[in-house]
Amino acid sequence: MRVHGLIQFQTRAVFRSRRRRSNLKPLFLAAFTPTANPEVSLDTTLVSRLLQKDVNAFEQLYDRHSRAIYGLVVRILQHAGIAEEVVQDVFLQLWRNAAQYDSPRGPFVPWLFTLARNRALDTLRLKSERQRRREDQTEELPPVVSAPEYEKQLDEKRRAEKVRALMGSLSPQQKKAIELAYFEGLSHTEIAAALKEPLGTVKSWIRNGLLRLKEGLQATT
Repeated sequence: MRVHGLIQFQTRAVFRSRRRRSNLKPLFLAAFTPTANPEVSLDTTLVSRLLQKDVNAFEQLYDRHSRAIYGLVVRILQHAGIAEEVVQDVFLQLWRNAAQYDSPRGPFVPWLFTLARNRALDTLRLKSERQRRREDQTEELPPVVSAPEYEKQLDEKRRAEKVRALMGSLSPQQKKAIELAYFEGLSHTEIAAALKEPLGTVKSWIRNGLLRLKEGLQATT
C-alpha cells in the first residue's frame, strides 16, 4: 500500500509541474496515474494482519482462496479426501509462517499456489514411498507367514486365530510396533517418532516380535 501511494504521489507531483508549463488537461493525468489492484491490495493487507495473528484476516484469506487451492491440489492428487487434508495443511502453514511471504517479490496468490503445489507433490511422493516400503516389508515377512505350503495346510479361520493368539502373546510394545510397521506401513523411523522411543529400541521390538511369531507359526506345522 505504501509503495502504490508513493508512486501515485510522485506521479501526480510531476504532472502538476508539467501542467503549469503546458496546460495539460486533467484527463491526461488520469490516464497516466497508476491505480492499485484492489484484490492484490486486500490480500497484502490481510497477510499483514495475519502477522499479528488476526483470526478474522485468516478466515477471509481462507474464504477467498481455499476453493481455488483445493481445485489445484485435487488435480494433482486425484483424491478428494487427501486433497482436503493438504488444503488444511497449506492454510495452517500460512497461519504459522505468514512472514515467509515477501510482497515485493510478487503477488500473494501465485505464492500461495506454489506453496500448495509443493505440499501436494510432497504428499504424492510420500504416498508412493510408503507404498514402496509396504511392498518391501511384505517381502521381508517370515517365509512361514506367506509361504503357499502353509496356506494349504491351514484354513483361513485357523490361521487368523493363531496369528491373533500369537500377537496377543507379544509384549504391548512389540505388538504396537509390528502393527504400525505391517498394517499402517510406517517406517522404523516413523514408528520411533510415533512411540517416542529410540530407533534401536523399536527395531529390536519388531525383530524379536517377528521371531516369536515365526517360531509360533512353525510350531503349528
